[in-house]
Amino acid sequence: MKMVDVGAKPKTERVAVATALLRMLPATRERILAGKVEKGDVLAAARLAGIMAAKRTPDFVPLCHPIALSGVEVTLEPVAQGLTIRATVRTVDRTGVEMEALTSACAAALTVYDMCKSVDRGMVVEAVQLEHKSGGRSGTWERGEESSAPARPARKRAKR
Repeated sequence: MKMVDVGAKPKTERVAVATALLRMLPATRERILAGKVEKGDVLAAARLAGIMAAKRTPDFVPLCHPIALSGVEVTLEPVAQGLTIRATVRTVDRTGVEMEALTSACAAALTVYDMCKSVDRGMVVEAVQLEHKSGGRSGTWERGEESSAPARPARKRAKR
């Protein structure tokens, strides 16, 4: 196991966008939007948690490079199933910010769960995924129907 050496790579502008869905009861979503959660402003706390998590990603992901972030934006939008979370992370550095965006979206979702678990323990964090990345040697990638993970090849059975 080793951390990839990115020292020879040029610094370029890099952007990553990740999303998550937090499914919850409609009453829970309405309570959040009305600002009637006992612990306080759920949306503001989740945005702040997402920003803080992006900055601390190397503390959670062992082989992730610490990089200087130039911007982090976290938005939460109500949808029929609950809330969608969108984290956009930017840097000018030698490696991408995909892990920072994914960590940000997860932390924001977990913060909403923590603040609302007393009224809805059945909430589900799901569909955490990268939506976009740009910059670096591999260029731009966008999620699309053709982007889903390919089926895994069948495993060979061990001879007994």
